[in-house]
Amino acid sequence: YWACRKLSVIAGYRANWWEKAAVVWAAELDTMSGVLYWVRLFAGGICLPLVFPYVVYKLYRLKWGSLKTGCLQDKVVLITGASSGLGEALAHKFYAAGCKVILASRRVGELERVRQELLHSAQPSRRHAPAVVQLDLADLTNIPDRAEQALQIHGRVDVLVNSGGISYRGEASETSIEVDVKLMMVNYFGHVALTKAVLPSMLEAKEGCIVAISSVQGKVGLPFRSAYAASKHATQAFFDTLLSEVAHKDIHVCVVSPGYIRTNLSVNALTGSGSTYGVMDETTATGMAPEEVADAVLEAVVNRRTDVVVSAMLPRVVMMVRVLWPWLYFAVMKSRAKRLRLQQQRTSAQHSS
Repeated sequence: YWACRKLSVIAGYRANWWEKAAVVWAAELDTMSGVLYWVRLFAGGICLPLVFPYVVYKLYRLKWGSLKTGCLQDKVVLITGASSGLGEALAHKFYAAGCKVILASRRVGELERVRQELLHSAQPSRRHAPAVVQLDLADLTNIPDRAEQALQIHGRVDVLVNSGGISYRGEASETSIEVDVKLMMVNYFGHVALTKAVLPSMLEAKEGCIVAISSVQGKVGLPFRSAYAASKHATQAFFDTLLSEVAHKDIHVCVVSPGYIRTNLSVNALTGSGSTYGVMDETTATGMAPEEVADAVLEAVVNRRTDVVVSAMLPRVVMMVRVLWPWLYFAVMKSRAKRLRLQQQRTSAQHSS
């Protein structure tokens, strides 16, 4: 539009058109040199096309996107990592929707606590006693037996939610390979093994739903999160592929990628040496409530969504920049790594003094 407008102005001159064109171009350059011009260009030409569809989508969700959970009544839902954090929040949400919930985790004592809380929160007329299955995602040889135990409780599993996992904080060059293996074992191989153990029953029934709780870091890698990001990238790739392979059997596969969630994930994270990180990151402390993410997971199951990002706007922009302008993304990540390294050095100096 700008080019056509300028050409029409130039074409309107019958004499001395070259000089007139130079005058028009010089005036335009003066305009472009102003700050207000670039503010308008950025706001109207870049931000508006991105923000406007997002606002329309949010308004639509507020008006017509109410969650209808009636279709989940009496569905059998197996949730890993149900002893705390997001897994616990998911247990409450699915149980409130009338599901027959099976709680799975390593810590049986915590699972029993969650089970009792669910029993006390339910209406007597809609109460299904939650079941508990001890499951260690790092023990691949034992997962098929645990899956069979879960299948025998109600004779089937309608919805499998792979929510369990561990996090990591450290520099790749200083991280032992055992830590990388541990992250991949729990966050990736454990969920793949459980999915493969439950999947045959879904294929036979020609219905079912498999949810993989990944992370924004399964789409973009952040500095000092190499092992965690790698495990989540693998999760994203596996379940993306599985989605297309089982679609003909009417099995719904969904990957949910949350941003920071206000849980103890960073406190329980592993460091490069394999020790416990033991610190609540500021980003985690100010993150989303687990219940908010659990609502998004429930909505994804009900509406058969396939890829869901639950985060603030900034991580979404970062993902877009990674695809459209990789050079800019990596420049920002280099700057972030430098800043975080300086912070770590200052913290170490303070502790040593």
